[in-house]
Amino acid sequence: MLNHIRQGSGEPLVLIHGIGSQHEIWRPVLARLACERDVVALDLPGFGGSAPLAGEVTLAALADAVQELVMQLGLARPHAAGNSLGGLLALELARTGRARSATGLSPLGFARGREIAFARASLAGSRTLARALAPVARPLLATGPGRTLLQSQFFARPWRVGASEADAATCNLATSPGFYATLPLLATAFAGDVDVPVTIAWGARDRLLLARQGRRARGLMPAATHVVLRGCGHVPTWDDPDAVAGVLLAGSRVLDPCTADG
Repeated sequence: MLNHIRQGSGEPLVLIHGIGSQHEIWRPVLARLACERDVVALDLPGFGGSAPLAGEVTLAALADAVQELVMQLGLARPHAAGNSLGGLLALELARTGRARSATGLSPLGFARGREIAFARASLAGSRTLARALAPVARPLLATGPGRTLLQSQFFARPWRVGASEADAATCNLATSPGFYATLPLLATAFAGDVDVPVTIAWGARDRLLLARQGRRARGLMPAATHVVLRGCGHVPTWDDPDAVAGVLLAGSRVLDPCTADG
């Protein structure tokens, strides 16, 4: 079973992180979401506390791993939401009928050409830097300027990330065995039709999957709800927890039976 945390009650909502990350990225929004949702935040195979996949890492294999956890937890077709790779997985789960809605925060699937090469080089460089600075990372990350230096690729406001959370995230990025196996998925192009409600939100200050990809997503998925997260980077949960929680709740409220009751 994939490592995960679960809290709250209401409509089920599965949260999926991106490459090099772990379920802790959702910590700033968990309490807000748990007031209205049965929230499951998981570690993908090869990240956080989850073992790597035994076979080839593909989008379908990762989606199957998430679905296996969903079944083990007894959830019936939950809402799915994710960041980066997690956003693409949420869309894939929705496309294949395994999610009742999908919300992607700067999801993979809309990069083209040099954007893919840039994202791959940027992530690989961040991994290399995290490994090289491991002996001095903790004292650096204990300060706002240090977090700004080491994490501005992912967060627009890295000084808002807690010191212990920044340390854990940097360690996970440096050591996760699933990192290089998932990196090729940056080239995945999402081109499927989704017949459930979809929300796409993009950080206006995303420095990894540039904001113009959000405009491309708008053109490719005109029926989806599109949101610009002002002042947010690639991982927006620490940049503006209230805005992100609002997007996730709205995106998973579309089929909420309680909505009709006001």
